[in-house]
Amino acid sequence: MTNTLIQNNLPGNGPRPAWLRVKLPYGQNFTEVRHLVDDNKLHTVCESARCPNMGECWGEGTATFMILGNTCTRSCSFCAVATGKPHSLDLDEPRRVAEAIVKMQVKHAVITSVNRDELKDSGAGIWAETIRFTKELSPKTTLEVLIPDVKANWEALALIVNEGAEIVSHNMETIKRQYRRVRPQARYERSLEQIQHTKDMGARTKSGFMVGLGETVEEVYELMGDLAAHGCDVLTIGQYLQPTKMHLPVHEFIHPDLFAHYKEKGLEMGLKYVESGPLVRSSYHSERHL
Repeated sequence: MTNTLIQNNLPGNGPRPAWLRVKLPYGQNFTEVRHLVDDNKLHTVCESARCPNMGECWGEGTATFMILGNTCTRSCSFCAVATGKPHSLDLDEPRRVAEAIVKMQVKHAVITSVNRDELKDSGAGIWAETIRFTKELSPKTTLEVLIPDVKANWEALALIVNEGAEIVSHNMETIKRQYRRVRPQARYERSLEQIQHTKDMGARTKSGFMVGLGETVEEVYELMGDLAAHGCDVLTIGQYLQPTKMHLPVHEFIHPDLFAHYKEKGLEMGLKYVESGPLVRSSYHSERHL
């Protein structure tokens, strides 16, 4: 069965297949979110990472906020977020994010951030304040926080986790063999360890990764097995799309049937919830992951 699914994949050097077509952004809700983000001088990963679902999500009045600025200290070869030396910390950002969540009347909010490796706590203090402000101003809103690698600083991790977000997520992004090429400043084992520590602290854990970068089916099985063994509850799997010519090319477009197979296999391995599809991203339909 799997061999047949692999044959249904399409090479990445051709046009995008029909299953990757998305709607253009439009509508009143989209415009309102656009103004809200701009007026409050906020950043969204929807824009910075060029998410293909931005039109759908913003059209429904939802967005994934990105804190700690919009310049990342890492140079992952798949990511469209700007890389460089970040500006000084915006200490008022946690309040503005929380107030925007209140204005949008968001029932379930997703917050992520860039990596801030130049900070001793990797930005954990700002993370904690953002969660705290949101809980205070919008106590009925549930929260998912998609946090970066804290470089094995488990005290910094605890500072974030202990604020009580309903889901604490950290993305693996790719299979073990591809780490040096895809995430050169990250470590496969360290990210797994972070997920395990998060689980040990009592949080509901989540991770995500991309396919279409040249991985084998067996390597995907290995990654899902490692996640299940390290306390991951929720998993998202989506198609890698090259954001610019400066980034890694797409090796192949994965057929929806293989995504469905990965979902079935992940559940068999013990993962509690698997969202798997060509357009799936970390925060896509995240309210379901509670």
